Amino acid sequence: MRHLLDTTDLSLEEIDEMISLANDIIENKEKYAHICSGKKLATLFFEPSTRTRLSFEAAMYELGGNVLGFSDAGSSSASKGESVEDTVTMVSCYADIIAMRHPLEGAPRVASFRSSVPIINAGDGGHSHPTQTLTDLFTVYREKGRFDNLTVGLCGDLKFGRTVHSLIKAMCRYNNVKFVLISPKELSVPDYIKTDVLEKSSSSYREVETMEEAMPELDILYMTRIQRERFFSEDEYLKHKDAFILDLSKLENAKEDLTIMHPLPRVNEIATEVDDDPRAKYFEQALNGKYIRMALIKTLLEWGGAL
Repeated sequence: MRHLLDTTDLSLEEIDEMISLANDIIENKEKYAHICSGKKLATLFFEPSTRTRLSFEAAMYELGGNVLGFSDAGSSSASKGESVEDTVTMVSCYADIIAMRHPLEGAPRVASFRSSVPIINAGDGGHSHPTQTLTDLFTVYREKGRFDNLTVGLCGDLKFGRTVHSLIKAMCRYNNVKFVLISPKELSVPDYIKTDVLEKSSSSYREVETMEEAMPELDILYMTRIQRERFFSEDEYLKHKDAFILDLSKLENAKEDLTIMHPLPRVNEIATEVDDDPRAKYFEQALNGKYIRMALIKTLLEWGGAL
């Protein structure tokens, strides 16, 4: 039995196989429509979620399976003080696979020690969000056809954004990937990501404070929200916020085949006028999330001998 707690739990070959499977699911939906018949996915969301939870549910239903679980810790026995270990031990008696989101970093790993079924980390604090990273990788592959030899711009809150940290860790495993880190100094990539991930893998990176200086070289632009609450003062927030709002004027010098991504939800960091630009792929990215989660569920159940 295998769990998915971090994207690096998967080898590059396994990621390739999962991407091939997701592509086959897109092309042959009927072939997979009943493959999880009689199987149950438990969604244990101790932290609110819309896209991730619904994406998992849609994925399992389209595989012919069923879903049980909760979307709010307040509606579970956690509100009575039940431990994560006990909750997971109990739920694994009822379900064949578990997708779990928790505000505490490492909670899914703790859960995996007690679970008798595969655990999928659906986000743990600011640490990791591996299924979003698989979604991002799948989107990159569908748009670019490769992972090597790309220049990736990451823009916005790079300090607290778990999707950014996960994507850096994943893309560092490929050849000649260059990173441009676009953020205010207050929200720059944490030092441990620079030293333990970027520098350890000998990945090329540079830090800039405006989109315009990076835009002409980018193959991928990955946007995230600048969070007002992360600044010490309103003046500091107001000074920075407009520099990190993507509009059509900032795309004037971008490549014609740039891919614009965003893990969603967005607030105002991408102007709605960009939605009609053919380079905007964030809604396709959300759809890709369903298909890669279908591939992940099928794969983990097969590895565990449940299919």
